[in-house]
Amino acid sequence: EAEPREPLAPLPEFAVAFIPEEKGVEQLARQIKVTGRAYPLFQIAQLVLQKADRYSVQLTPKKKADGTTEKLYVCALDETPWTSEDEAVSHILKNHFATFYQSDRVQIDPPKGVYTFVAQCGLSGVILGPPNHHDYQNQLRKLHTEKFSRMPFDVFKARVKIVKDEAVVKKWVEEQSCKTEYTALNVPEPLKLSTMEEVEKHFRATHKDSVIKVVETATIPGVPSRTLRCSGLQRLIRQEWDHQRHFPLPVATKLSQQFTQYGLQFFKVNKTVTHVSVARPNFLDLEVTPVSGGVRSIVEFINANPKCTRRKLIETLAPSPKPAPAEPAAAAGRDLAALRP
Repeated sequence: EAEPREPLAPLPEFAVAFIPEEKGVEQLARQIKVTGRAYPLFQIAQLVLQKADRYSVQLTPKKKADGTTEKLYVCALDETPWTSEDEAVSHILKNHFATFYQSDRVQIDPPKGVYTFVAQCGLSGVILGPPNHHDYQNQLRKLHTEKFSRMPFDVFKARVKIVKDEAVVKKWVEEQSCKTEYTALNVPEPLKLSTMEEVEKHFRATHKDSVIKVVETATIPGVPSRTLRCSGLQRLIRQEWDHQRHFPLPVATKLSQQFTQYGLQFFKVNKTVTHVSVARPNFLDLEVTPVSGGVRSIVEFINANPKCTRRKLIETLAPSPKPAPAEPAAAAGRDLAALRP
C-alpha cells in the first residue's frame, strides 16, 4: 500500500510582486510611440507573465497581526532566498562546500574482528555495517535523517535487510579502512575537522554571518524564481503567478507607472478597459467642431463601417489610379520582339 502523504507545510507569509523588466518595457513604449496604436494594458500584463524572462520577482515579509514578520535570508554566494537560517547553511555546505573546506580520504586501521554479515538499507543500498558494531545505530539514524526523514523511523528500519554476501561484507570493511578528513580553508591557521557535524559547527561560528544575510526584501530574476531550492518560496511564487495570470492587476499597475516615465497616456474604452497610447483620444463632434472635408469624409466612413481596416478606408477614399492601357503600336512592337529568334 502507498504511504500516506504528509500534509504540505503552510506557505511562508511573504508578499510576491512581479516586476516587468525595464528593458522590455522600454521596447514596448517605443513600439507604442512608433505605431501610434492603443493597447489594452491588461493584455500587456498577461504577455509579461507568459515568459519568466520578462519579469523579476520581489519578495517582502508581511507584517503579522502581532506586528512581527518572518525573516528572509539570502545567500550572498548565489543570491538565493531562504525562509530559515538552517536551510541556507545546508544549501551552502552542499553547493559551495569547496569554497570553505577541502575533503581528503585517509587510510586508518580496519575494524577488528571477523564479520560474516552486514545490514544494508533496502531503499538506498547503503551498507550500514554489522548490527552489533558500535557505530551501527549512529549510521542508521544518520541515513534516516539525511535521506528518509519524511518516512517514520520504524517503517524505514523495517526495510533494512541482513546480507551475508562476502563481496558486500568486504566492501563495508574497505569503507571502514579509510575516513574523510576536512581541512578548513580561508582561515588564519590550518585546521582539521573529523566529521560533517564539526564542519557545520565551524561554518556557523566562522563564516555564517558574512555569507547569510537577513534582508527586508529580495529580488530574483524570473527564470531562477521558477526553480528555487527553497520549496516553500517556490510554491508561494507559483501560487501567486497562477492567481495573477488570470487577473494581473498588480502587474498592470506597475506597468502604468513604468509607461508614465516614457510619456505615455492612459484612457478607458467603454469606461472599463484601460488602454495605453501616445495620447488620450478626444471625442470629435462634427456638428460643433469645424473640420476639413477630408477629415469629415474619414470620420463619416468609419462611423458607417464599424471595424473597417485602414486599407479599406484608403481604397475607398483615396483609390490608387488604374494603370493606363498600352498604346497599340507599342504593344505590337513588343509582340514582334518576342517572336524574333
